[in-house]
Amino acid sequence: MRKIIEIDEKKCNGCGLCIPNCAEGALQIVDGKVKLVGDVYCDGLGACLGHCPEDALRVIEREAVPFDMEAVHGLLASQEHPAACPSVSPFSLSASSPQRSERESALRHWPVQLKLMPTEAPRFHDADLLVVADCVPVAHPNFHASLLSGRTMAMGCPKQDNIVDYGEKLKEILKKNDVRSVTVATMEVPCCSGLSRVLDWAVEASGKAIPVRKYIVSVRGDMT
Repeated sequence: MRKIIEIDEKKCNGCGLCIPNCAEGALQIVDGKVKLVGDVYCDGLGACLGHCPEDALRVIEREAVPFDMEAVHGLLASQEHPAACPSVSPFSLSASSPQRSERESALRHWPVQLKLMPTEAPRFHDADLLVVADCVPVAHPNFHASLLSGRTMAMGCPKQDNIVDYGEKLKEILKKNDVRSVTVATMEVPCCSGLSRVLDWAVEASGKAIPVRKYIVSVRGDMT
């Protein structure tokens, strides 16, 4: 018997935030879920635990082959590419000068995809949250200056992704953090309106009185 990581696949959303924190390379995404690639590679210390936004990881005691550092060295040497895409590793970006040029990015954090975001993070502290359909930055020519500047962004596509999951994620973000306001920007196409509706539900479900502003962007880039 020894300590080893256990993964609850029902809770795991495949975000991969735990993977960069496993120095032994014992975790990989397989078929959209994080898997322990072999008991021999897991030291059971649980360095990955605190990085799971869904609480899908825990340390248990069970029968397992002993941890083998030599096997770990062999595994790491065989991995030509990281087990997880670097896009899931959260980090902050330096604030830009108030005198921002039109070519200067207003992005202050990473990742930006709603489905990859944790539900609690410093980026949400006293934040003005921007929930944006992922076509908006392409269509709106002045997106960074007029919408993104000074805001924390969560981006998604209500047509391609699970809108129910979006609602639950937004509800948890609003409940667990002191978000000051929410701005939602969607495209004029009918399928995009679901993002605005699910945000309304999330605000109500959070139990907080958070002001919401809404914008609609046309396919020609005009914003109303």
